[in-house]
Amino acid sequence: MPWVFLAVFAATRWPGLMPEDFSAAYALMFCAGVFFPGRAAWTAPFLVMLATDLALNLWYQFGKGWSVFTPSLILYLAGNYVGYAILVAFGRCLRPGSRLLSLVCGGVLGALVFYLVTNTASWLLNPFRNPEYTRTLAGWITALTKGAGGYPETWTFFRNTLLGGGLFTALFAGAWKLAPAESPLEKGEGESPADPEAEPSEAQA
Repeated sequence: MPWVFLAVFAATRWPGLMPEDFSAAYALMFCAGVFFPGRAAWTAPFLVMLATDLALNLWYQFGKGWSVFTPSLILYLAGNYVGYAILVAFGRCLRPGSRLLSLVCGGVLGALVFYLVTNTASWLLNPFRNPEYTRTLAGWITALTKGAGGYPETWTFFRNTLLGGGLFTALFAGAWKLAPAESPLEKGEGESPADPEAEPSEAQA
């Protein structure tokens, strides 16, 4: 099941497939924290995220002619990964047996925090040199609500972030709960259980 989640997420990153900021990334990171075992909760989603980010940036750089490997943009991307780490940490606070509604609410809350973290990073770093992003409270509020001129207003990204986080969390968590439980052999937890009808060995004289 984890690999299905990762494959679906990678497919949704195809450019133009989803509306702006309507992404499965927030749900994947949160659900990885909830459902993935041990270190896989951190390594698996981050490796897929790194691979797809690299592929996308190479396409933007050489296919679109955009300069995406500048220090400011790389630093901004690092801020996104801080947000992803927070989402995984949120997920680790819940259990796979939690109610679906609790998981969806957790996914939405995580998406909200991600939006605040990444848009604050965009305001602080201002990688595109937007004049509206002044280092004032008004500039920060502009970054969170209106955004820069010539681009869609950032409140629409906020809406899509919450919708994507909630919807994909519900889909991922619901699919996980409906999937048949793995047997001990499938999990690699040991050999098949002993035959309950087997006769106990005779006591030694």
